[in-house]
Amino acid sequence: PSSPVNEPSTLRPRQLPLSISLDDDMTRHNWLSRPDTAALEQWLFDDEGPAYLGGERGVGKSHLLQSVGTARSGDDPVLPLLAQAAEVTATDWAPDWFGYLSTTVVYGDWQGAWVSEDSETRSTSTRGLARLRAETEWTGLSTTKGLGLHVFRLAGIYGSGRNALETVLAGKARIIDKPDQVFSRIHVEDIATAVFASMTAPTADVGTAEVFNVCDDEPCPPGTVIAHACDLLNRPVPTPVSMDEAGLSAMGRSFYADNKRVSNQKLQDCFGWTPAFPTYREGLAALLPDVRARTGSGDVN
Repeated sequence: PSSPVNEPSTLRPRQLPLSISLDDDMTRHNWLSRPDTAALEQWLFDDEGPAYLGGERGVGKSHLLQSVGTARSGDDPVLPLLAQAAEVTATDWAPDWFGYLSTTVVYGDWQGAWVSEDSETRSTSTRGLARLRAETEWTGLSTTKGLGLHVFRLAGIYGSGRNALETVLAGKARIIDKPDQVFSRIHVEDIATAVFASMTAPTADVGTAEVFNVCDDEPCPPGTVIAHACDLLNRPVPTPVSMDEAGLSAMGRSFYADNKRVSNQKLQDCFGWTPAFPTYREGLAALLPDVRARTGSGDVN
C-alpha cells in the first residue's frame, strides 16, 4: 500500500492470493464483511477431511494465515488437515508467508508489569499452554517448508458486534472489583493492518517464530471501559461487585487470574505500524454510530 499501514482504508488484500479460514466467532460478528476485504477468499472452518484444505483453498496459496483457535482437546485442528491435504495433492507447495494468530494469554500473570515479545511465557492455564504448543507446532511446519513463522499474539479483541457498547445495551455489563487489575485490548481492524504489514514485509528467519504483540497503546482496568461505554450511552455505571458476587464461572475467573500490560513497541519499530484506535476511547467512538443505527438506541450522545 502507498499510504500508512495503520489506516483502515489501506487494506488491499486483493494484492495477495490469500486464503483465510474463519472460525464461527469471526463469522458471527462479520469481521471480514467490510467492502475492502471483499476480495479475500473467506471460508468457514470444517474438519471433515483433507479435501477441505486442498485445491484452491489452502494448498497452492502464497500466504497462509491460521486464525482458528485450538480445539477443546488443546490440539490445533488445522495442522493435521494441512498435512493430509499435502499428501492428497502430492505437491511440494510452500507458501511465501506463514502466519498464526495466537494470544497474549501465553504470558500468564505479571502482576501488572509490562511484557514484550522477549518476556517469559508464564502461563499455567490450559488455554495458554495449548496456544504455546500450537505456536511450536506451526514453527515446525514452517521450518519443513523452508520458512519462518509470523506469530501474532492478540490482546482482547473487540469490534463491530462485540464490544463494551453492545454489552451495556444487552444489560450484561458489570464491573468486577479487583484492584489494580488491567487488560490490554485491540480493535479487529488494527489486527488486520498489522497482519498485512507483515505479509508485505516478512521478517521471520527459517526455522524461527517471529513474535509480535498486537494490542493498543493503553492497558487499563476493564471497568474503565465499561464506565466509558455507559457514559457514551447515557446509561448508569454498574456498581462494582466481587467475583463471588458476580457468580463468575471457572472460565470467567480465569480471565482475572492474569494481570499484565502488553507492549506493541516491536510491531511499531518493525513496520512503522500504529493502531488506528490507540485506546478504547477512539475504538468505541468509531463503533458508536453503527451501534446506534442497528439498535435504534435514541439516548446515545
